[in-house]
Amino acid sequence: MASYVYRERAGSGASAPLLFLFHGTGGNEDQLFDLGEHLLPGGRLISVRGDVSEQGALRFFRRTGEGVYDMDDLALRTAKLADFVAERIGPTRPQQVMGLGYSNGANILASMLFSRPELFDAAVLMHPLIPFEPEPEPGLSGKRVLITAGRHDPIAPVAATQRLADYLERQAAEVDLFWHEGGHGLLAEEIEAARPFLGQS
Repeated sequence: MASYVYRERAGSGASAPLLFLFHGTGGNEDQLFDLGEHLLPGGRLISVRGDVSEQGALRFFRRTGEGVYDMDDLALRTAKLADFVAERIGPTRPQQVMGLGYSNGANILASMLFSRPELFDAAVLMHPLIPFEPEPEPGLSGKRVLITAGRHDPIAPVAATQRLADYLERQAAEVDLFWHEGGHGLLAEEIEAARPFLGQS
């Protein structure tokens, strides 16, 4: 069984939608929990703590430099986290299983979409950076993905964000791309863009 520290809130019923939350570098299971409650009232929430430390800052996988990923570690951590997600979903799947990740959390969520697309019905990727070309994945067809990004983000450049959106569209995913004029921080307008997206059934 894959082991993580996590925080959970029960949903309003057995069929309540389930939202997994994945924090950014230096965050923890509390970073996005209130945001999840705001975006999905009545939903079941599971907010996961990354198990990699980068000089004391928690992450979900290792890197060797800014925007340079340890691809072997990414593969191992993605498989481990995907197993955890599958275990938490359990034998009776809710009406919707969704993921929301910010920065490093968005990157690990995207990596799970590439390798285990059956886990999620929809995903919100906030300021992701995928500095590699994923393999084609037919299982992404019909998956709903919202990408939110800043046009002046020094960590997740515009071109890289657009490449990710283009890749997902080539896999026949339903992609919404929301831009704002800010940088890498989360702004109110992108948070509000996620609310109706997650509220779709």
